Amino acid sequence: MSEYNEYVREALSAAGDIVIKSMMGGYLVYLNGKLIGDICDNELFLKRTPTSDRMLAESELRYPYEGSKTLMHVFDSFDDKALILELLNSMYAELPDKKPKKAK
Repeated sequence: MSEYNEYVREALSAAGDIVIKSMMGGYLVYLNGKLIGDICDNELFLKRTPTSDRMLAESELRYPYEGSKTLMHVFDSFDDKALILELLNSMYAELPDKKPKKAK
């Protein structure tokens, strides 16, 4: 895992269990089992939810990778622990649960 990914994992871990998984040239970021964003080219992109739209209204909205159909918030406020806790805890409540895998 890259230094940046470890930095992101450590910074966000105050909100819960952060897991970063490699996926198609980028990385998926999970909080307590729910997908909350992507890391692409050493930038963290967080999913749009009512909370992230409100709390990150000043952040840039961009597509995390070429071909993406989802605009996401570019997040770089890693030193603001209070923001991270409130943002991620509220986003977690708004994001759908992980879909169970279908039996074969």
